Order: sequence, then structure tokens, then C-alpha cells
Amino acid sequence: MQRARLYQQVAEQLAAAIAAGDYPPGTRLPAERKLAERFEVSRPTIREAIIALEIAGCVEVKGGSGVYVADAGNFAATATDIDPFEILQARIMFEGEAAGLAARRMSEEEIAELEQMLEEMIAEYAADTEAEAMDQKFHVLIARGTHNDAVISVCEHLWQLHNSSSISARVLEKVRQAGSKWRIDEHRKILAAIKKRDADGARNAMRGHLQRMVQQLLDATEAEALAAARREVNAARERFSLP
Repeated sequence: MQRARLYQQVAEQLAAAIAAGDYPPGTRLPAERKLAERFEVSRPTIREAIIALEIAGCVEVKGGSGVYVADAGNFAATATDIDPFEILQARIMFEGEAAGLAARRMSEEEIAELEQMLEEMIAEYAADTEAEAMDQKFHVLIARGTHNDAVISVCEHLWQLHNSSSISARVLEKVRQAGSKWRIDEHRKILAAIKKRDADGARNAMRGHLQRMVQQLLDATEAEALAAARREVNAARERFSLP
């Protein structure tokens, strides 16, 4: 049996603490920092655990207030709920190399198709509509441009993991709520390197793009945590302010 990932282990432990009455339904969970100290993990891991519990209906995240216990039921980790950061780490490894190989192997017709795909993505971006499907097609088209069935299979599987993971979807929604959008300029750099048959340039452009996506996820979840902390500080100031 596959061992649960760290954030899932923390979510299970936190759910067990809720079921044991440490945090009764309706009460607010301690601050992220306190939970990180209790479970001896990083604050980003606590954020992912909270998201997993939120998806399972065990807690409710109330904007401007905090995280509240909604249900004392059991939480069970699922094999498909892969950490979005793990997925991106794998994509950096495989899609970076795929871009370098595609720069050498893509036909002119395939490059033209990739260019058209980018134009469609730009149109979606300009219309402020959901462009993730176009983004996936762009990346998969590069993988297929390697003409290597093993590489294509791995890259497509990573996208399947991304699409089937509920926690990945929830984190992505938090990124959107934070105002982050797809970086068209980074996709342009990847395409430009491929058109030049610059394998190193394509590899580096793809890795840089995916590494910045990691930073987007970190920034979005950190922004949410910081906003909650600021609200608590402001509330404390109001309580203890002089008339």
C-alpha cells in the first residue's frame, strides 16, 4: 500500500485530533504557526493539509475569520490527491527535457501548430476566460514533438495526475483568486527557442516557466495566510485600543 504523503498524514492526524475532541465542531482552529509547531511540519504543509480537510468537508475556511471545524468525521487520504508541488517538480524534470528534445525533432508543421496553439491561448487570456485547457494542449504538443512515445506517455500522465487531484484543483483556484494568470511571455520564450532549434534555450525556458508556477502557488497560499494573520492583528488592536 502506498504511504500517504506528508500533508495527507498531517490532515489525518488533525482529523483524528478533531474526532478526539481537541477541536470541537464550530470552533476555530489554532493559527497556522501553532499547528505547524504541534505537528512539527512546515507552514506550507499545514496549508495543504487544511485544503485537503476543506475538500473533505471537515473544516470550513471563512474569509476574514479563519478556519473552523465543520465535521468530526474521519478523513481518508486518496491515492489521486497528489501534492501539486510534487507534480510540478516532476514536470520540471520531464517537460524541461522534452522541450529540449522537441527543439531538435519537431517538424515545421508541428511548430506551426504550436504557434497557432499559442495564438489561441493569447486570445483566451485576452478574453479573461479559462485558458488551462489551452495551456495543457500547448505543453502536450511539445511532448508529442519529441517523437518519443515514452516521453509523451510520462508528460500526459503528469497532466492526468494534475487534473484528477482535488487538492491541485483547489490550490489552483486559490492562485486564480490571488489574481495570478498564465504567463504568455514565458510560453513565447519556449516557442521562440524551439523555432530556433535551440535545445538548451527551450529546456531552460520550460524549466523557468514551471519554476515560476511553483512560486505562484507558494505566493498564493502565503498571501492567504498573511491576510488571515493581518486580520487577527487588526482585530486585536481594535480590542485593546483606547477610547
